[in-house]
Amino acid sequence: MNIHEYQAKELLMKYGVAVPKGIPALTVVDAVAAVKQLPGPLYVVKAQIHAGGRGAGKFKNNPAGKGGVRLCKSEAEVKDAAQAMMNQVLVTKQTGPEGKEVQRLYVTDGVDIKKEYYCSVVLDRATSRVTFMTSTEGGMDIEDVAHKHPEKITRVAVDPATGFQAHHARKLAFGLGFEGETQKSAIRFFTALYKAFVELDCSIVEINPLIVTDKGDVMALDAKMNFDDNALFRQKMVADMRDETEEDANEKLAKDHELSYVRMDGNIGCMVNGAGLAMATMDIIKLYGGEPANFLDVGGGATAERVTTAFKIILSDPSVKGILVNIFGGIMKCDIIAQGVITAAKEVKLSVPLVVRLEGTNVQLGKDMLNNSGLPIIAANDLADAAKKVVEATQKATKAA
Repeated sequence: MNIHEYQAKELLMKYGVAVPKGIPALTVVDAVAAVKQLPGPLYVVKAQIHAGGRGAGKFKNNPAGKGGVRLCKSEAEVKDAAQAMMNQVLVTKQTGPEGKEVQRLYVTDGVDIKKEYYCSVVLDRATSRVTFMTSTEGGMDIEDVAHKHPEKITRVAVDPATGFQAHHARKLAFGLGFEGETQKSAIRFFTALYKAFVELDCSIVEINPLIVTDKGDVMALDAKMNFDDNALFRQKMVADMRDETEEDANEKLAKDHELSYVRMDGNIGCMVNGAGLAMATMDIIKLYGGEPANFLDVGGGATAERVTTAFKIILSDPSVKGILVNIFGGIMKCDIIAQGVITAAKEVKLSVPLVVRLEGTNVQLGKDMLNNSGLPIIAANDLADAAKKVVEATQKATKAA
């Protein structure tokens, strides 16, 4: 689960992580009022969307104008910036060409920046340890730094048996070249950041840029936090920060029905049970020249109702011109999948080619149900056969349209 920058900073402040003072705003009036609560004389107005690259982004209504992060020197400039951003569609490298509508702003105090750095805390699945990554190259994409200047990245893995220690913090501070009071400030910063990461069940915390002020203080100028969905049951404060307006409508519907769904750019819808099988299904679709429109895992214990919902989600995407259902029946029985497919296809009046490959528990019963449904379903013998048939049928349907 993602949250907004201002929410991330609210959480980090509770753990003692230093951040500039800031006030969220839901309207232009709120943004102007925030000025009176900040020290000034500099202010920063930031668009709040679940995507990075806001500063370099462009608004659809004014692509030649400024981006979603603006430095202001007066109340009037804050008002102008807020009016230019609020309820406008911001396009960044992470939103895709469709962009995201800005419905919240964050007005922060301007800070004198001596230098920018990079810091993130992630769970390294290769070592099963919480790992810090820092770099002197702040404000840049860490992927570019890793590719061009890997020597400028310091990594520190924390043993879960001992937790974060003083020597971890010192190594990170030394790696960034900090000395004296700045080093002490950094040690406090990294220690607090680790505590927040662990206690809030985070999957990533990214501070880009991490800054040193003209007074030598270490501070998070920006903050991105992502959380483990499976731990939200014990993180009510975090769960309450969920902004459903930032979520894809189908992804939200899928989450509400315990389905794993991610929209993609292709035109072949996929419904599979099991994440590994779903990945293999998408791979083989591409192997035969097609492009998957989504990742959708109905899980091992799905009901006919959840399968019906999954089918409707796929068909609600206008780019879908064909569908492949690939089910290996273990816990999920083939007849349950068949009933869900039949119900959904009838409700939505199926108008695109549908290829179904079933194998496993109650497979013959499932096949019989599909064959007797009266629906134009294309049966497949195995995964390769299914992929070949759905790609051919989708290409034919696309040309016909």
